[in-house]
Amino acid sequence: MTDHASSAPGRIELTGENLVLREWTEADLPAMPGLFDHPDVAYWTPLASPSDAAAARARLDRARQLRSEGTAVLLAITLDGGTPMGEVMLRHAPEGTELGYVVGPAFRGQGLAARAVRVMASYAFEHLGAERVILELEAENASSVAVAGKSGFRLLDVPLIAGESKGRPFLLQTWGLDRS
Repeated sequence: MTDHASSAPGRIELTGENLVLREWTEADLPAMPGLFDHPDVAYWTPLASPSDAAAARARLDRARQLRSEGTAVLLAITLDGGTPMGEVMLRHAPEGTELGYVVGPAFRGQGLAARAVRVMASYAFEHLGAERVILELEAENASSVAVAGKSGFRLLDVPLIAGESKGRPFLLQTWGLDRS
């Protein structure tokens, strides 16, 4: 895999697996509701629902804030740096370097999530010095469990993480991928 991290100050762009993962821009605002306003996204993720222009603006502002704080990076998943098709996240969490992702309904079934996760994991290992990256998933989310497997993650023997999002209780499994 030939991942590349742009060296431009204040900008991250990763390439690999026929993808370009890049920072969100103002030009992406019209596309964001179509990516995030879906029942699956509302159910399985903490993203705002319904997703509309205001939610898109809040997401872009939040991505910039997290990046400036150094706590997380939210990148648009694209084929060529153009049309966003989803999002991949890298977050520094107490449990470790955590990845997350969402692919817009119109772009599912192309392996985008698994490829984006592998590119982001490589970035975490090679450029951030992470020893392990994790995914926290609900066992019932078959699509995300499939992405974890396709990305080389294994289910870790650690306690489930209980929580609540949008008034719905959840239990998260932790999947891990170690630096090779």
